[in-house]
Amino acid sequence: MDRDLLIHLPTVLTVARRGGFASAASELGISPSAVSHAVKTVEQRVGVQLFARTTRNVALTEAGRQFVETTAPALKSLSDSLDLLRADQGRVAGLLRLNVPRVALPLCITPVLPEMARRYPDLRVEVYSDDGFANIVTDGFDAGVRLGHAIAQDMVAIRLTPPIPIVIVGTPSYLAARGTPKDLSDLQRHNCVTYRMPTGGGVYRWDLQDKGSELAIETPGSVMINDFIYARDLALAHLGLVYIFKPLVAEDLAAGRLVEVLPKNGIEEDGLFLYFPQRAQQTPKLRAFIETARTLLPGI
Repeated sequence: MDRDLLIHLPTVLTVARRGGFASAASELGISPSAVSHAVKTVEQRVGVQLFARTTRNVALTEAGRQFVETTAPALKSLSDSLDLLRADQGRVAGLLRLNVPRVALPLCITPVLPEMARRYPDLRVEVYSDDGFANIVTDGFDAGVRLGHAIAQDMVAIRLTPPIPIVIVGTPSYLAARGTPKDLSDLQRHNCVTYRMPTGGGVYRWDLQDKGSELAIETPGSVMINDFIYARDLALAHLGLVYIFKPLVAEDLAAGRLVEVLPKNGIEEDGLFLYFPQRAQQTPKLRAFIETARTLLPGI
């Protein structure tokens, strides 16, 4: 393989992932001009334009997208091979990149990382908080965390949490002022915190159940957010009712700071899973995370 092409491929993939020369340069610790030179060199070697450039944006061309989709896994395999060599020498080292929605951080990432640092001092872990639906292969991640229903069937999935109940909660003072809802129709008379979907931009309807039927309820509210965890803060500020994973507010419920309403209408999500391509499951750094998680998380 052309040496210039091989040397500059990681830079091209970083530009594709970060969506710009300046942000790629910042991540790589080099100048934007060096990034530009690397991209131009690769484009000249392969004979196609990989990026469409304007004064404001850098985006992959169709040829660039196909190039990244085929090149990224190949470079990842090379990196994994080097990690395997290190493991044969008794070291788990390198960089483990995880793509994780923010809501999953306190539930299955934060409990694991301190023990990872203790067990594997030569391993670095990058946790990229992302509430969208990234392509972990082309974006250069070793693994991701998602709810089970959101994982592609060609991925290996390992459970990290038990099924997660979703509850509707508010503060005692809010409920004293506005009344406690008795059925789903009462939600229309409350101030409900609503959610903007990270992918597609639609407004999320609360998934609930009534007499065995699943319903998607459009709720009224004065505030819309795109951060599932932030809903707890708004509930505690007496803003209104929020729809949230029960483990995130378990201590508040136990202490009486929050009160669950309409418990018979709540649903249960299938839980959070670690997912990754089949070829990645033998890499030492990913096995290290899985083995550590197994000792610390009840659901795995």
